Amino acid sequence: MSNEWYLNPARAIDQHDLDSARAQQHQLTKPPGSLGQLEEIAISFCAWQQSSTPVCDTIQIAVFAADHGVCAQGVSAFPQAVTAQMVHNFTSGGAAISVLAKQLDAQFEVINLGLVSKIDDAKRLVNVPLMAGTNDFTRDAAMSPETLLRALDIGRDVVKPNTHLFIGGEMGIGNTSAASAIYSVLLKQPPESTVGPGTGVDKDGLALKRKVLYQALNLHGAYLTEPISILQRVGGLEIAGLVGAYIACSQMGVPILVDGFISTAAALLACEINPTVRPWMIFSHTSAEPAHGLALKSLNAKPLLDLGMRLGEGSGAAVAAPIILSALVLHNQMATFESAGVSES
Repeated sequence: MSNEWYLNPARAIDQHDLDSARAQQHQLTKPPGSLGQLEEIAISFCAWQQSSTPVCDTIQIAVFAADHGVCAQGVSAFPQAVTAQMVHNFTSGGAAISVLAKQLDAQFEVINLGLVSKIDDAKRLVNVPLMAGTNDFTRDAAMSPETLLRALDIGRDVVKPNTHLFIGGEMGIGNTSAASAIYSVLLKQPPESTVGPGTGVDKDGLALKRKVLYQALNLHGAYLTEPISILQRVGGLEIAGLVGAYIACSQMGVPILVDGFISTAAALLACEINPTVRPWMIFSHTSAEPAHGLALKSLNAKPLLDLGMRLGEGSGAAVAAPIILSALVLHNQMATFESAGVSES
């Protein structure tokens, strides 16, 4: 592929900024390390923003939506029409992520990268369909290399440079099958370990999803050696959009709060394509999907929450975002031992 912008390195993080922030944390009126991950979040934001008083006033939430041709194999408990119906629900304010975005006063939009159903333009909708859903990856590559590059570009262009925190969400009936295929290849795990209930399939549905994944992995096996090819062969348009957005965030110096099962598949791909992306990521929660824990371990990630969520949409990340706000306000407003007249020993 030409114009391989996604291989350009992320913005460098200065070790001096990390050390200064950690020293500042040690001066606050608490035992060192007593705020756990809250301290590490604040230290990271100091380095990301090159500031001793970091802020998180501007949160961007972008939900990437697309359909999946593999639904023709009966892998989902819901009909494919639900993708378009949920996009309408997102833009009209009725979905979980819509409510949470309003609570956070976040900039919110939905990006249609390729639904089967045609949808009209609407407020908060970026309507840029590349195809009417991906191809059925049990029969063909999910998308062409050219379409993949366009999806990555769209993801890149969605990111607003002055954002303090980026949350990427996704919607696409059938996308747990695509994510499971990605996990199987990158984590070197069989479908028995990577296929979960998704939107709620039963025992027979799980067996079918695993069979379908074996078919896809066997068909594309010779091509699944590079992360960009994995995405093109068995991924999704919305997953590609997320990958492009995550890489662009790191290049622009925008911290990323990663959501659950599908979003972490995109994060794993982004880090495989461009390893410099990883230091710009915080992981919000542990999904109830079984393979998610394997992926988090491979990324050396410590998620902030474990609430048994498996909704997607970016909802788990939106629920975790206030934790980041708390981490920063503690860092910025707690007294030091000296200013409070408290003895350190």
